[in-house]
Amino acid sequence: MSFLAQHIEALIFCAPKPIGKVEIHECLKEMFDANIPIEDVSGGIAEVKKRFQSDDHSFELIKSGGGYQFLTKPAYEASISLLLKRQSKKRLSNSALETLSIIAYKQPVTKSDIEVIRGVNCDYTVMRLLEKELISIKGKSSGIGRPILYGTSAKFMDYFGINDLKELPIPKDFAMEANAIGEIKD
Repeated sequence: MSFLAQHIEALIFCAPKPIGKVEIHECLKEMFDANIPIEDVSGGIAEVKKRFQSDDHSFELIKSGGGYQFLTKPAYEASISLLLKRQSKKRLSNSALETLSIIAYKQPVTKSDIEVIRGVNCDYTVMRLLEKELISIKGKSSGIGRPILYGTSAKFMDYFGINDLKELPIPKDFAMEANAIGEIKD
């Protein structure tokens, strides 16, 4: 494995969240005090990815959340799920998932828009999602009172293992005709 690939491996391994190619490039540029071509960084990432594809390792290099990170291979799911079960990491509640899905599909969206769709107050749920950093404040609306606009965060992408919002599942039964109320059909 090349010297550059070893440094890339170390950066990805130590990063607390997925690290992007540009960030890797900037770190290497600063460390070596030289302009390293981005193609060399891409080649180093490919080299690291190839190295961890063998069965000698229980984890692999995955592109997720707009960057790269090491994740365990699916073959080790059973043992890891036992560990996670023992550590009992709290899952998102149904109300949190509903609110999060509204934000993901309608972003940027105000809290009052979310409440209109859900039909209930969602102050607590939005606060919890902000604390978990799954959503973030994207600005203020130009509407009356200038309410806060919410959207998903990079941690949301990482949590659900997607790189882009285009990878979200498309709602199958989301036709406008099916959701129209009070219209008479011929």
